[in-house]
Amino acid sequence: MPPHGPDIDRPKSRSLTPLRSLWPFIRPYSATLWLALGALLVASGAFLAVPVAVRYVIDYGFTAADAEAIDRYFLYFFGVALLLGLFAAARAYLVNWLGERVVADIRDAVYRHVIRQDPAFFEVTKTGEVLSRLTADTTLIQSISGVGLSIILRSLIQFFGALILLAVTNLKLMGLIVVLLPVVLVPIIAIGRWVRRLSRASQDRIADASGMAGETLNAAQTVQAFTAEEAESRRFGDSVELSFVTAIRRARARALFSTVSTTSLFGALIVVLWVGARSVLSGELTGGELGQFVLYAMFVAMSAAMLSEVWGELQRAAGAMERILELLDTEPDIRAPEAPVALPPVREGSIRFDSVSFHYPSRPETQALDDVSFEVAPGEKVALVGPSGAGKSTAFQLLMRFYNLQSGRILVDGVDIAQADPQVVRERIGIVPQETVIFGATARENIRFGRPDATDAEIEAAAKAAAAHEFITEMPEGYDTFLGERGTRLSGGQKQRIAIARAILRDPPILLLDEATSSLDAQSERLVQEALEYLEKDRTTLVIAHRLATVLKADRILVMDQGRIVAAGRHEELVRKDPLYARLAELQFGEAEPQGALAQVAGA
Repeated sequence: MPPHGPDIDRPKSRSLTPLRSLWPFIRPYSATLWLALGALLVASGAFLAVPVAVRYVIDYGFTAADAEAIDRYFLYFFGVALLLGLFAAARAYLVNWLGERVVADIRDAVYRHVIRQDPAFFEVTKTGEVLSRLTADTTLIQSISGVGLSIILRSLIQFFGALILLAVTNLKLMGLIVVLLPVVLVPIIAIGRWVRRLSRASQDRIADASGMAGETLNAAQTVQAFTAEEAESRRFGDSVELSFVTAIRRARARALFSTVSTTSLFGALIVVLWVGARSVLSGELTGGELGQFVLYAMFVAMSAAMLSEVWGELQRAAGAMERILELLDTEPDIRAPEAPVALPPVREGSIRFDSVSFHYPSRPETQALDDVSFEVAPGEKVALVGPSGAGKSTAFQLLMRFYNLQSGRILVDGVDIAQADPQVVRERIGIVPQETVIFGATARENIRFGRPDATDAEIEAAAKAAAAHEFITEMPEGYDTFLGERGTRLSGGQKQRIAIARAILRDPPILLLDEATSSLDAQSERLVQEALEYLEKDRTTLVIAHRLATVLKADRILVMDQGRIVAAGRHEELVRKDPLYARLAELQFGEAEPQGALAQVAGA
C-alpha cells in the first residue's frame, strides 16, 4: 500500500487534473511503462486463471482414474503459479524503477528551478516549505507514479475481470456477492481511514519528540549552562509519553480493524459457501465451480478495498503535484534578456551607479537607495561608510544583480547589467560577506566553490595567500577534513580566511568586501587583514568599512545615510567637513581627528 506518515499527510486536491503534469516526466521512460503494463497484464491474467486451475484440479484431478491426469492438472496449476510469480516480480521491479526515476527527475527539476530564483522569491517563501515540497510532496508522487499506479491498474483489471468471471461461473451467486460486497466493505473502509488518521497522529507525536530532542541536543551546552537538563528531560519524557498513548490508541484501532475485517470477510465467505454448498448438493454447481466462485469473490472484495484506499492517496498526490507545479511555474524576476549584451572581453572592473533608486519588494514604502550616483575606476578602492540601514549592503546586492531597479542603471565595464546575462556579470565579481557561509563539506570543497574546475594545487595556493594553509594542514585530514555543518569546527577568523581563499581562487576583477573583523581577536584580525590586502591587489574593490585602517587606505570614502550619498572624499577632509562622518569616525573607529587616526595607523 502507499505509505502513510506525518511527512506526507498533505492536503488533498478536489481534482485529479494536476496528475496530468506527471506525463512529461514519465514520457522519456515510456518504454519502461509499456513493459510494466505488459508484465501487469500477463500477471493479472495468470492471477485470474488461478481459480479456473483450482476448479479443474477439484473437479477432475481428484476423480481421475489414472495418476497421470492428476500430475498433469497439478503441473498446469504450478505453471500458472510460476507465470504469476515471474511477471508479478517483473511488474513490481519496473514500476518501482519508474516511480524512483520520475521522482528523482521531479526533485532535480524543482531544485534546479528554485536555486535560480532571485532573493525576492526567498523573501516571501519559507525555505522549509520548499524543502517540504522536495521531500514530502515528491514522496507522495513517487508512491503514485510507481507502486500506486501499479496497484490502481492491477486492482481495476482484477476487479472487472473477476466480476465478469463471477457472472460466467454462476449468476445466482454473483447477485449474492453484489448485495454482500457493500455490507462488508463500508465498515472496513471507514475503520481503515480511522486507523490511518491515528497512524499519522502517532507518527506526528514521534516527530515532535524527535524535533524536541534534536533542538536540545544541538544546544546541549546552552542547556547545561542553564542547568536545565532535568527540565528538558521531563519535557522530552512528557512528549514520549504522549507518543506512547497515541500509539496505544492506534494499536486498539488496528485490533478493531483486524476484528471487523476478518469477521466481515469470513462471514460473507461463509454465507457464499453455505449457499454454494446447497447448490452443489442440488446438482446446480460442481465443487470445482464453487471453489472457483469463492476465489473470484475474494478477488473482487480485495480489489475494491484496494481501490478505495488508493483513491485517497491519489487525491493527496494531486494536491502534492499542485504545490510542486506552483514552484515550477514561478519565474524569477532576474533572468537573462532574450538578447543579452555581452560584456567586454577585457575584464577591467569599472563600476558606475547612475541615478539608482530602489526599494525592496517586501518594503515598498521605504526607499533603500534614493538617486544614488557614483563611479569606481578599475583598480580603485572605495569604502562605503554610514549608519545601519543607510543602503551599503543594498548597493552590494544590486551590483550582484539580485534585484531589479525602480529607476537608474548600474554599469560594469561600461555595460548596463540589466541588459546583460546575470551569470556573466556575477562571474566578474567576488564577494567576502560579513556572515561567511561554510558548507558541510571538506576544506578543499569549500575553497573550490570559488571555481569548480580548480586543481588541488590552485586551491592550496589560494589557501596560502589567504593565510589559511597553516590551520588547514594542522587539521586531522588536512584539506580533506570535514568542516562540520555551517563550519562548526572552525573559528570566526578561520571561516573568514576560507571565504577569502574562495574569492582569491575565483580571481575576479571586482571585489566586494563586507568586513567582519570587528568581532575577531587581535591575532585573527591581523591574519584576515593581511589576506584581504593580498586579495585587493590589482582589483576594483568596494568595501563596507568597519575598521579605521580600511577607510584610511581607501582611495575614496562614500558616506551614506538614508539611501543617499551625503559626502565623499578621504578620511582627513571628511572628518573636518562632514558632521555625520566625524560622528561615525568617533563612534565606530574611536577617532575624530585625522592626526590621531594617522598616528594610530602608523603605530599599527
